[in-house]
Amino acid sequence: MKVVAPPPQGHARIMLEPQEALHVLHPKAILAYRGAPQSREDRFMDAAGIYRKRKWIRSRLQGPSELLLGLPPGFGLEAIELEEGSDLLFDFRHVMFYSDGMTLKPRVQKLKNAWITRELTRMRFSGPGTLGILTAGGLASIDLCEEQPLYVDAASLIAFPESAQVRLAVYGNPLASQHMNVQWELRGRGPALIQSGSFDRSLPELLEKGGFLRRTLRELLPFGGVYIK
Repeated sequence: MKVVAPPPQGHARIMLEPQEALHVLHPKAILAYRGAPQSREDRFMDAAGIYRKRKWIRSRLQGPSELLLGLPPGFGLEAIELEEGSDLLFDFRHVMFYSDGMTLKPRVQKLKNAWITRELTRMRFSGPGTLGILTAGGLASIDLCEEQPLYVDAASLIAFPESAQVRLAVYGNPLASQHMNVQWELRGRGPALIQSGSFDRSLPELLEKGGFLRRTLRELLPFGGVYIK
């Protein structure tokens, strides 16, 4: 399988060899297809897939074929090779496709974590195979450590090992902990996959308009962001 996703054009081109097959979880994202018509087979998702993806249909495409996938504005696509026995838990909303032969198992999160992050389950994909992951920005990988925790913005965390110790936390002094987004504290072994485009949404605005004094007043005064433009 060959996946080409040149930024920032907003598309990905996938070429499949005769022995390869792919499951696309967003069939309407298929903008163009070259191959035998009978090599595309649409199937109903299971109940869990319908709930998590808000989709009823997935498409299985057999090689030799070529397809062009459209991507949401501002998102890129990363192709990840998973080895046999991988225990990474993925945010299923970010999965665009997976190669045929991979196994999928939902993993229920702790009630406290599910309530705060609104993620009841994460999906474990076992390889060998290829996953297509939608990301805001690029995809960074950081290895976990059992002794020293890694804190990750919850909105940026795409995947982490099922064997990792996970809890919700904040860090820093009281001012820092009161003004940061929800954080995952991770300990263990294996990589955490993080999308790099989930940054401070106010940063572009600060860079585009307002001098130092105006920015400072917006930050410090009550309702400064509302009244000071």
